Amino acid sequence: MKLSVETTLEYDLEEPGPAVLSVETAGALGQTILNAHIDLGDLESFARVPGDEGIGERMIIRPREHLFCKYTATVLVERQRTDLALLNATPFERLPGDALRYTLPSRYCPSERFGHFVNKAFGDLSGGARVKAMRDWVEDNLDYVSGVSGPETTAVDTFLERRGVCRDYAHLLISLCRAANIPARMASVYAPDVDPPDFHAVAEVYLDGAWHLVDATGMAHADDMAIIAVGRDATDVAFLSSVQMATLVSQKISVRRID
Repeated sequence: MKLSVETTLEYDLEEPGPAVLSVETAGALGQTILNAHIDLGDLESFARVPGDEGIGERMIIRPREHLFCKYTATVLVERQRTDLALLNATPFERLPGDALRYTLPSRYCPSERFGHFVNKAFGDLSGGARVKAMRDWVEDNLDYVSGVSGPETTAVDTFLERRGVCRDYAHLLISLCRAANIPARMASVYAPDVDPPDFHAVAEVYLDGAWHLVDATGMAHADDMAIIAVGRDATDVAFLSSVQMATLVSQKISVRRID
């Protein structure tokens, strides 16, 4: 499947200073960037650094007065949609280093708080069947509501409130998986059926010796997502981080399937 991506961001800065952008599709497993172009306006400086796990890149920029970004790309996604229920858990003692650290709690995913719930609700399942059941539980028990969560909202808050947006769904599923000793991390992606159109957050779980994308909102699937970045939680995959106060002027995300 080919995806066409168009992203435009404009922010007013309280004062000049550095910012970190993570908006470009990654040259990751299962996807190929056919063409891409980025316009960052007038900058004092620009640098690139590798993303977590070597997936994608972060751009460190210093706009002169106004932060502007226009990114376009065509991405070929050749990743298959996996039946989670058929995947086996990788024994904990055989997990590789890049997966082991994703069994630990993180800022937005305090997985140690979910052990009792996971054992009681999903203890009769294992591996991919357990992940699927937890994914289905999150989608069935949460309401997708914009504006009810913020930068301080953790998976525990979402579990109690039973509502949120994509990052909240992902944080909760990641926490449940980690509580079951299944490595899970967050992935920021572009996907064509996200409503309203925006950067999208999903989980990625380690099963049968590989990483698999899982969307608890049900709006996207592994075969129609283009990965931007991966990390422990939203802290690591934010599309924009700035030292100074940044005020949104406009933001537009468009992702569509093309022949």
